[in-house]
Amino acid sequence: MTSTTTSAPGFASVLGNPWARFAARRLGRLLVSVWVLVTGAFLMIHLIPGDPVRAALGNTAPVELVEARREALGLNDPLWQQYADYLRHLVGGDFGTSMLSGMPVSQVIGDRLPATAELAVLAFALAVLVSIPLGLAMAVLTRGGRRRPVELAFTSGSVLLAVVPEFLVAVGLVYVFSVELGWAPVAMRQGAASYVLPVLALAVGPASILARIVRVETLAVLQAEYIRTARAKRLPDRRVYLRHALPNALTATITVGGLLLGGMVAGTVLAENVFAWPGLGSTIVGSILAKDYPVVQGVVLVYGLGVLLVNLVVDVALALLDPRSTIRES
Repeated sequence: MTSTTTSAPGFASVLGNPWARFAARRLGRLLVSVWVLVTGAFLMIHLIPGDPVRAALGNTAPVELVEARREALGLNDPLWQQYADYLRHLVGGDFGTSMLSGMPVSQVIGDRLPATAELAVLAFALAVLVSIPLGLAMAVLTRGGRRRPVELAFTSGSVLLAVVPEFLVAVGLVYVFSVELGWAPVAMRQGAASYVLPVLALAVGPASILARIVRVETLAVLQAEYIRTARAKRLPDRRVYLRHALPNALTATITVGGLLLGGMVAGTVLAENVFAWPGLGSTIVGSILAKDYPVVQGVVLVYGLGVLLVNLVVDVALALLDPRSTIRES
């Protein structure tokens, strides 16, 4: 009786902890999202019209070879058994085997993932390093309706850069800086110089979006009462902007930044094909064209898990920055 009465209040105190409730909700949501992603990837190969093995090997492939490959992939088993085997293999880190090369899909992903991760991380870092100072500077320069021409030029330019697709930016950069000026390699991963154009192509759009958000949020924060109080205390402008205004303007920026990082991971598909970058983007396009569906499944899982993890990190960061946020209390 004593142990029961002792453990019950302890369990209730854990449930009453807002961080525990937040962790439980977010973990449950993540698990459901992962299950939906895995199930969708599994069904991908079964929703394709016709025989996926025949489509991958071609119409001239011998029947014996097609049947042997179907048996090796377990496609002759009942659907529920295939699903159970798929989940069991995933838990063990087995993404399957390529239909064409016979290589483990995990090895293909492991060889190509670092190149894609480098592009996405470098592009996101560049976008953040450019957008936050630029947005803050534009807010300071244009607050109170001042410098209308500067505001018009910034808003018009940022909107234009935000709507241009990454592959068009990439093609334009290649034409100007590689073909015409010869300042950077046209394609392939060949030293530090080869990173410049792909990273720029991925960072231009997100940087313009984040800069607009930072400016808008900073303008709103500069009207707050605590900013007027800081000015009344005759604090230096640098301290008012960097210590008081900027941290409170970053909440929306972090939220959108996380979404943009997830979009950057997907955006590498187009950029990698323009620059012949040896990453997952070029791999998934080649696999789709070759109908190598196990590789497509594996790459889709990696991209999906990357987006889910980015969203998780963003939620945790927002909860840490604003403990009273609805993310923890809802």
